[in-house]
Amino acid sequence: MILLTSSLSSAQKCATALEEATAEPIVVAAALPDALAKLQAQEFSAVVFDQLLLDAAPDDAEVVLKHLGGAVPVYLNFALASQDRVIRELRAALSRRNRELIAAKREAEQSLRHELNEKMTALMLSCEMALQVPDLPELAETKMRAVDALAKEMREKLGV
Repeated sequence: MILLTSSLSSAQKCATALEEATAEPIVVAAALPDALAKLQAQEFSAVVFDQLLLDAAPDDAEVVLKHLGGAVPVYLNFALASQDRVIRELRAALSRRNRELIAAKREAEQSLRHELNEKMTALMLSCEMALQVPDLPELAETKMRAVDALAKEMREKLGV
């Protein structure tokens, strides 16, 4: 869902064009307090701001910008920008957001793999050391070998 913030009378027409171009629902806010209420109530992928609104109320703008969450901001002067430019800018911002989300996901996966790899290595070393204990009961040895085999299997599935 995309939030379009503009007080211009052509905002609804622009919202319709954006909805057709992006296949995402567009919500229109005519003022910054209205935009803030919508941002607090829902999650948006992008917020398209009419720069004139932001310039007219800088204090309100600062509050709204603090509540964007994961939404990517797009700043345009609607009095000067054509609908085509608004669509291009929004598409570029959504594409950028998508790339950033994919990169963040990859980074989180790699970090988790690295952390789990370290834990698996420690577990396997502990098993090996426990198996070297003299006079280890047979049942304990069997259990330690099973834990070691599971750790190796998990490590293999993690691809490390």
